[in-house]
Amino acid sequence: MKKVLIITYYFPPAGGPGVQRWLKFVKYLPDFGIEPIVYVPENPSYPIIDKQLLEEVSSKTTILKRRIFEPYALASVFSKTKTKKISSGIIPNERKQTQIDRFLLWVRGNLFIPDARVFWVKPSVSYLKKYIQENQIDTVITTGPPHSLHLIGLRLKEQLSVRWVADFRDPWTTIGYHDKLHLSEGAAQKHRMLEKKVLNTADQIIVTSPSTQAEFEKKTIKPIAVITNGFDHEKVAPQTLDKKFSLAHIGSLLSERNPVHLWQALSDLVKEIPGFADYLQLKLIGTVSKEVLETIGSYNLNEFILNLGYVSHQEALEHQRKSQVLLLIEINSRNTISIIPGKLFEYMISNRPILAIGPRGSDFSEIIQKTNTGVFYDYAAKDEIKKTLRLWYEQFLDQKLVVHAVGVDQYSRQSLTRKLADLLK
Repeated sequence: MKKVLIITYYFPPAGGPGVQRWLKFVKYLPDFGIEPIVYVPENPSYPIIDKQLLEEVSSKTTILKRRIFEPYALASVFSKTKTKKISSGIIPNERKQTQIDRFLLWVRGNLFIPDARVFWVKPSVSYLKKYIQENQIDTVITTGPPHSLHLIGLRLKEQLSVRWVADFRDPWTTIGYHDKLHLSEGAAQKHRMLEKKVLNTADQIIVTSPSTQAEFEKKTIKPIAVITNGFDHEKVAPQTLDKKFSLAHIGSLLSERNPVHLWQALSDLVKEIPGFADYLQLKLIGTVSKEVLETIGSYNLNEFILNLGYVSHQEALEHQRKSQVLLLIEINSRNTISIIPGKLFEYMISNRPILAIGPRGSDFSEIIQKTNTGVFYDYAAKDEIKKTLRLWYEQFLDQKLVVHAVGVDQYSRQSLTRKLADLLK
């Protein structure tokens, strides 16, 4: 069986969407004749913990651990809450940033390049170099963010000439929050230089969307494959649909993910449709920024909010199947058209309609359209959003709010792992 070393920061007990991709690849790679060996930090600072995910890691999986120095632990002296949010990509609105916010962002962007996990690179290379030689491993995979992990692959490639596959779950210099890090010109240039070196040294590049593929094709001639995220056939007990007309958003609802026209449309429907207020429920599952909550409140919708905070992945799956409508909201920026949220694929097999909002031209809009799993609108489409919600509410009252998905099997974790395995052989 072919051995492959996978270098990742996020792995159980880490929770959140970042862990799912490689947790599932590791689960299914042995089915295709590949033995995964996973290298993770021994003492990580995960912003979200989900110990239930540990049950999905096979006891046969080889897991290597090495201690990591986490600057976020030191930065938490200034503000533990702010540091935790920044480490998970939640950046406050620039108009509302405090001096501590600006200081922490400047430190994050200018002193830790490409990110705060960069101190793990040198000790990891030293440790893994010996392990690779002793165990005759010829293929190394790095996955980012954090993109500093690609520097581990870069050094191993330079020193051992192993085959190196760089997996980008998100872009690097065009990721949504990159321009909010108060980068100096020197820091910005260093980011671009490291990105270019990684893209032109790796033997194979994997991305999660066609737009990222198109972006990287302008920066390298190395082969680039698109392997999206996907869904697994999870064991979820049958769920009874909510009695309320529930709209559920699952995941982080950042300040930039604030669809004002959605809140306005809901506020209008409360006023215009008799009885709508008796049924409306807005489920918020995960971290929600203060700015989003304030905006929702400004449209007099507070009484309809059910703010559940972070729940386990299993509970999230249950809510996906019993909520009437699933909300998928991406940051309204040209830099995010390449982002295909991982939860989209779980949404797609929930048999609930998806209301997706994002920047025009988003890659995930085409997936929703082709699989007939919902609708996509840009941030300006207030009238269209309102019209769809009115229609879905009427169908809800008639108990006819359903979807008829097509062609979703191509996004199963097994199908995607087969695609990965073909690249690795």
